Amino acid sequence: MLDFVRSTTLLFMLLNPFLLVVYMIDVFDKLPIPTFRSVILRAGLISIIVFSAAAVLGDVLFRELLQAEFASFQVFGGVVFLLIALRFVFDGNAAIKGLRGESRHIAGSIAMPLMIGPGTIGASIVVGKRLSHLNAILSISLAVLASVSLIILLKYIHDYTKARNEELIQRYIDVAGRVTALVVGTFAIEMIMRGLAVWAESIAKG
Repeated sequence: MLDFVRSTTLLFMLLNPFLLVVYMIDVFDKLPIPTFRSVILRAGLISIIVFSAAAVLGDVLFRELLQAEFASFQVFGGVVFLLIALRFVFDGNAAIKGLRGESRHIAGSIAMPLMIGPGTIGASIVVGKRLSHLNAILSISLAVLASVSLIILLKYIHDYTKARNEELIQRYIDVAGRVTALVVGTFAIEMIMRGLAVWAESIAKG
């Protein structure tokens, strides 16, 4: 039970709904609540499917299918997260559209690259190692649904308060984005260091 709670908490923290809110702020502004709710639920479903596949397949996904070491994925993922963090720190909200790009399928563009990213896929593989396949899928589903539910709640709060305190909301979004980027950057460096450590260990062995 403790492993289940730890695994769910780990993935929820990596999904970071508060960062996702900052990342999707232009979508927050444009879409009405019913449409936004439908879009974010589809993005959550896509994420659950991808994370569950990663949890079930585990290292086989890299060694057999991709013929690459998981350490390589950690290093690359760390670099991606580091670039995202740097863009947020220096450009603030101006970085958002450039990072996500244009997409006809909003749910897919929301899912990538922060919901389905190197950190969350790596965490899903760890969850798959800790738990049975069924419990891993349940843990992943719970974490994603909790994150999606919080994002929808924040959308309600955003729409309610925006008309009254629009300038304050924009300041919060800019500050929150830059502060959260520091956490993301720290995690990115940690991913790179772990990947390099695994590489060094494998070279030393052989």
